[in-house]
Amino acid sequence: MAYEKIGDVKIYYELKHQGEGKETIVFLNGVMASVSSWRAYQKMFTDRGFQVLLHDFKGQMLSEKPDGPYRFIEHAEETIELLKRLNVHKAHFIGTSYGGEVGMKIASHFPENVQSLTIINSVSEIDEGLRLFVEGWKNEAKRKHGESFFWTMAPTIYHSEYLTREKETLVKRGKAMNKLEEEYFDGQIHLYDTFLNDVNMTDELWKIEAPTLIIAGEEDRLKPRKFSALIAEKIPQAEYLILPKSGHVSIFEKENELKSLLLGFVLKHGEH
Repeated sequence: MAYEKIGDVKIYYELKHQGEGKETIVFLNGVMASVSSWRAYQKMFTDRGFQVLLHDFKGQMLSEKPDGPYRFIEHAEETIELLKRLNVHKAHFIGTSYGGEVGMKIASHFPENVQSLTIINSVSEIDEGLRLFVEGWKNEAKRKHGESFFWTMAPTIYHSEYLTREKETLVKRGKAMNKLEEEYFDGQIHLYDTFLNDVNMTDELWKIEAPTLIIAGEEDRLKPRKFSALIAEKIPQAEYLILPKSGHVSIFEKENELKSLLLGFVLKHGEH
């Protein structure tokens, strides 16, 4: 657990199973999340000799939250600078939602640093439905009431079966959000504005050279799989898979299936 000042911003990061010359997995968070969202996935990589890097983008929970909006290229540059300072020259990038969008920006602008790329439930452009969802979150974030905010966004991101099955856990998660500082919601607003203003990157996808796996939740209401299909069409030789009965938060809803997909893809394109 540490901070690195990149430019004028302190970025929070964690480096697990550190070792000189080891292959590296870089997890890239969804917009509302933090490094803890990848807890279930770290061990399967560290057990196989990989080091794992996690960090919060500026604006997220544990990093500083300068006034926004930002740009996706800034997130990409800050991630690459963090890697350089940690002596990591090439990595496997795995990103979900907002993190997948940062991953695409990294892969299109810094191809020499990308060994493989996995994108989960992300977009390279938006439509009016997605815009309205995010505008709704932004308006709710301005109220700065954690539990209300959580239940506003929950039906848009979780599959109905997951909502039913994990209701008790989700109720606890919602209540826990009441403990968040007001600055968390300020950061969220900056990130939503970044997404709404700057996510358009379809025209850059042809630049991505790294082996790429695109994963879509079959019933993702927030970022429907048509967006993943478009990404798969534009990235040369990309692989495209659909997770049945999954909403937007596949990393929680389909943990076992994703573990198999992520590990298999990384091992296929690794140096082990």
